[in-house]
Amino acid sequence: MLTFLSRRLVSSVIALVGVVVVVFFLGRLTGSPAHLYLPQGASQEMVDNFNRTHGFNDPLWQQFVRFVGDVAQLDFGQSIWQQRPALTAVTSVFPQTLLLAVVAMSLSIAVAALLGCLAAARRFGPVDKLITFGSLACASIPDFWFALVGVLFLAVHLGVVPTSGQSDLSSWILPVATLMLTPVGVLTQVVRGAMIEALGSGYVQSARARGLAHRRLVYRHALRNAALPIISVAGDRAAGLVNGAVIVGTVFAWPGIGTVMVDAVLNRDFAVIQAGVFVIGLGIVLLNVLVDLTYAVADPRVRVS
Repeated sequence: MLTFLSRRLVSSVIALVGVVVVVFFLGRLTGSPAHLYLPQGASQEMVDNFNRTHGFNDPLWQQFVRFVGDVAQLDFGQSIWQQRPALTAVTSVFPQTLLLAVVAMSLSIAVAALLGCLAAARRFGPVDKLITFGSLACASIPDFWFALVGVLFLAVHLGVVPTSGQSDLSSWILPVATLMLTPVGVLTQVVRGAMIEALGSGYVQSARARGLAHRRLVYRHALRNAALPIISVAGDRAAGLVNGAVIVGTVFAWPGIGTVMVDAVLNRDFAVIQAGVFVIGLGIVLLNVLVDLTYAVADPRVRVS
């Protein structure tokens, strides 16, 4: 098990380093951000001084070597836009995004597990058809469309939730619902398929013949044995919440990493972009390790192999 985890960790770290390097070069392809920060009609001397101050006048390979040396010390440079360390600019808002993602994913797993078990227990019945239709609809609706429609009806027309920002509990409703939309739709179908297979297995049929209570049979025994594909897809969906964080930050002005990353791209703040990619990538690496550990807890066969 430790060998497996170490291999996964090494491969994930290599992928993380590769992504950060690619982002470094892609960012530099957009050119110097001098014209965004200097007054209109600034002289060439002002532009040269700006580039010299921020190191953009050096050859690209020298900028890259300096970048690698700084990253090795967890120093991503100074944010041009916010005038503070780039890593601080990212880590100061990351907990808000992380908390939102944890809440949304926890509720998604709970709702999907309940709906998937109900659909599997009443296979091909009206409840199953209704849940299947609803889950496919949730998985098919674009997140940004749902967010905009939610703001239009619930915030603008009905006024039951705020349009943006983070104030009271009501401000969490639309962001959480937006992040839950696709995971609930996908996970419900995964739970349903895994539970149908588990409920048709021999040990379940034997337990049913001995008179074991239906609810205990479904939610305690069959669901645990169907957990591996659910955990795998849930981990993938959780990593995909990064895209949702950008949508939530843009539509709802949520004070999280999505808003910071969008503003950094618009302002060509290379240091913040690189720090954001690193923090998000590190979070995904740790999430993958957590999924592997959860595999081992859910199925002892994984620990043995």
